[in-house]
Order: sequence, then structure tokens, then C-alpha cells
Amino acid sequence: MNILILGSGGREHALTWKLAQSKKVNKIFIGPGNAGTCKSGTNLKLNPENFDEVKTAVLENKIDIVIVGPEAPLTMGIHDFFLSDPTLKNIPLIGPDKSAARLEGSKDFAKAFLTRHNIPTAYYKSFDKTNVNEARTFLEKLNPPYVIKADGLAAGKGVVITDSIFEAVKEVDAMLNGKFGQAGQKVVIEQFLKGIELSVFIITDGVTYKLLPEAKDYKRVGVGDTGLNTGGMGAVSPVPFADQNFMNKVKKSIIDPTMKGLSEDGIVYKGFIFFGLINVDGEPYVIEYNARLGDPESEVIIPRIKTDLFELIEGVAKGDLADRNIEIDNKFVTTVMLVSGGYPGTYDKGKTIHGLENIEGSVLFHAGTKQEEDKIVTSGGRVIAVSSWGSSLKEALGISYRNAGKLEFEGRYFRTDIGFDL
Repeated sequence: MNILILGSGGREHALTWKLAQSKKVNKIFIGPGNAGTCKSGTNLKLNPENFDEVKTAVLENKIDIVIVGPEAPLTMGIHDFFLSDPTLKNIPLIGPDKSAARLEGSKDFAKAFLTRHNIPTAYYKSFDKTNVNEARTFLEKLNPPYVIKADGLAAGKGVVITDSIFEAVKEVDAMLNGKFGQAGQKVVIEQFLKGIELSVFIITDGVTYKLLPEAKDYKRVGVGDTGLNTGGMGAVSPVPFADQNFMNKVKKSIIDPTMKGLSEDGIVYKGFIFFGLINVDGEPYVIEYNARLGDPESEVIIPRIKTDLFELIEGVAKGDLADRNIEIDNKFVTTVMLVSGGYPGTYDKGKTIHGLENIEGSVLFHAGTKQEEDKIVTSGGRVIAVSSWGSSLKEALGISYRNAGKLEFEGRYFRTDIGFDL
């Protein structure tokens, strides 16, 4: 089997690394990939959002299965593009169609879906320019802090939490007046839920699903969960508070009703579903859905899958996922993300990375890197995820931090407290 993985981050490197271990996989192509993915496959110069470029790559390289890493191609309808093209329609694409990807692409759609199917989530209301005058009245019904979300994709920056009702009203106006472009044409205001977050993942063929390992990621740039939101500064798996009792609640009140709701709504969903959850006094609530695997969660959950990941991918493609087995490693896996100085604001690229050859006991998943002649340089805000196994959370973190300290590039930064709250 020849596989094409679309994307260029740590998630795509983790997928490449794992699938390269399968005896059923012949060649792996990654578009566009990074300096890490090319060690286990072949990078292709293509833009995952340019479907014609993807089509050319699929046909030229005799691709049998396509796996979509990031959300943008999914919400733009790459699955629909494949189904409507005579030369591509019989090539399985792992990822939902445009209708199903609205679970991530529109917060208003997701909240309406959750409410309609009685899945636990925060009380909310949506606003656009036609009813914006009612926003303050709704906010007055809520206790601070206030949660304001742009409806569409805003690169992880479309959520504002404030204690001030005046700031909340101002933020609603700013979003509706173009702060996040098209993503802010509609705004969701919701009740603030106090608790601890985690990420839960499944893979589904549209009928049945397999539960993947859960993870907890760390979004804020600063120690102690301070500073700006990022794409993720690190992650741990398993999550100590997500015991069997809690996960049974997740299955019963969230995962199963989601699958049933998709079926009732006539939505065929094939691929990964990411449940962004919050544990409120032992009860799980849905904060958001994502239509793909998380990043940096992939860098801890994929290393915990002991069985051949391609077997599950093939199960989605063939529609026989129920017949496939999944075995999870009980060990802890942690990842620490090394980022460019200035991230998530402005940062420089092209900084040479030193110390890659000194790593022992960890796997390095590249995110924002590229190969320049005989050296590897930075090419993004999040640069490298250092993932490690351990019999305890403390042991895994110790190894990740020891190796993170061996890597150097100008402006290098990482959080020093990943997992410490657990």
C-alpha cells in the first residue's frame, strides 16, 4: 500500500513514524512534510489546500489511501472533491466530508448538534449582525468569566475569556466586524465551565469506532498556564483522572450519543473525532469537537498504540473497523514542545538546530523544521516535540526534559511545567 499523508506538523510526523512500522505499508509520501517526515517517507512539494496539487500527487505516486492531518482541507471539502472526481472516487480518504467536518468548522453547528442530541455542553447562544443587540442581555444572564468564540476556524486564536461584561460586548463587536475575517461572521457566547480539560479520540468507519488513548495538552505559552494561547506546548497520556469510571461516563454520555446523533442527522463520518472535554466535578462536558487528531496530543497517543495503526486505517477504508483489534501500551508518554522565541507572536525562521544527534531514550517529532543542505533549521513557531515513555508520569517527563535540554537553536523556548498539575 502507498499512503499519502497531508500536512507538515508533529501530528503528521507521528503518523508517518508509526505507519512506517507496518508490514502492509509500502511507501509513505508526505505533503509537504518536514525535516523529520523525510526520514520515514518521501516529502512532496504540495499545498494540502490546493486539491488539484493533491490530485496530481495521488495519481503520479499511485497512492492507495490518503490521510488528512490538518483541519483546513477537511472543512474546505477535500473528501467531497475526491468523491466527485472519477479518477479519485475509489481512493479512500481518511477524514470526514465537508458536512461532517462542520463539527469543527462551525462552533454554532457543533453547539446546536450537542444540544439537539442532549450531549453535555455549556449553555450558549449564537449571534450575528442581525441580533447583536441582544448579546448584552444574554451576557447579563451569565456569571463571569464570559466565553466568546468566533464561529469558524481562527487558527486556535478565536476564543476570548474575560471577566468584564464591557470587554465581552466589545469583543463580540470586534469579531463581527472582521477581527477574525470570515471566521467571525457569527459569534458564540457560552457559559464558563470550571474544571480540568482533556482530549479524547476515536477512529470511526461511520458505523463503529475504536477508542484511542486520551491525552491532556497544555495550550498557554507560559509556566503555570499563563500568557497567550498556542497550538500546544506539550501533552501527557494517559491522564490520571480519566479512570475507568470517568471514561465509562465519556462513552455513555458523549461518544455513543455523538455517533447516534451523526447517524440520525444523516451524516456519514469516516476518520478521527477529537472530543475536547472538561471534567467538571467528575462529570464530562464537551467544549469542542475537532475533525482530526490533535497536535501535540498525537505525539503522545500514537506512541501508546501497540498494534499496527495501518490496520485501523484500513478498517476505516474498507468499512470493517469492528473486526480490527487495538492494543494500548500502559506506559506513560509525555511530550515537550520546543518553540521559536516570540511564539505565538512574531518569530524568526531559519535558525540552525543543534544537538539532534545527542538524543537518547526519546523520539523527536518534527513540527516546524526543514532540511537545508546538511543542516536542519527552524521553519515555524512550534519546532520539535520531544516524546518519551516511562513507567510513571514523572519518569517519562524526566526523560523528555533531559533531552529537550540537549537541543539548541537561537531563541529556543519550552515550558518547564508540563504535567506538573497532575
